[in-house]
Amino acid sequence: MFELYVNGKQYKVDADEKTPLLWVIREHIGLTGTKFGCGKGICGTCSVLLEGNPIRSCITPVSSAHKKRITTIEGIPSSHPIKRAWIELEVPQCGYCQPGQIVEAYALLKRNPRASTEEIVSVMSSHLCRCGTYGRILKAVQRAQKLMGVKS
Repeated sequence: MFELYVNGKQYKVDADEKTPLLWVIREHIGLTGTKFGCGKGICGTCSVLLEGNPIRSCITPVSSAHKKRITTIEGIPSSHPIKRAWIELEVPQCGYCQPGQIVEAYALLKRNPRASTEEIVSVMSSHLCRCGTYGRILKAVQRAQKLMGVKS
């Protein structure tokens, strides 16, 4: 039995210790915003925050999240500048990778609200987008910085 704190709520989950956190979040807890992509931790589609740090939930065993704080795409408020910027700039095409992209951008801006263009590109380049909306993703992160009142 594992105790997880997902988006501020406590969950007790009975799963094998090696079960990927992604499947526990989706199938046991019922939060389906976090998506399955490659299953190897390469694409970033399944990114969530574990104790505030972005991780690939498809390769993270649930046992490593026991009694820890997890934030999924659903745990980022709709009013947060990163989500507002994403919508305002119409970032997604298919949208499949966007939950992981948004979670990563959210973590970056929390860690460094004044991230430079180079830092944004470096961090966000660890995520794959089949539609190639990288330019829009960069602009959305920069727009979120402005909405947060960060001066360039």
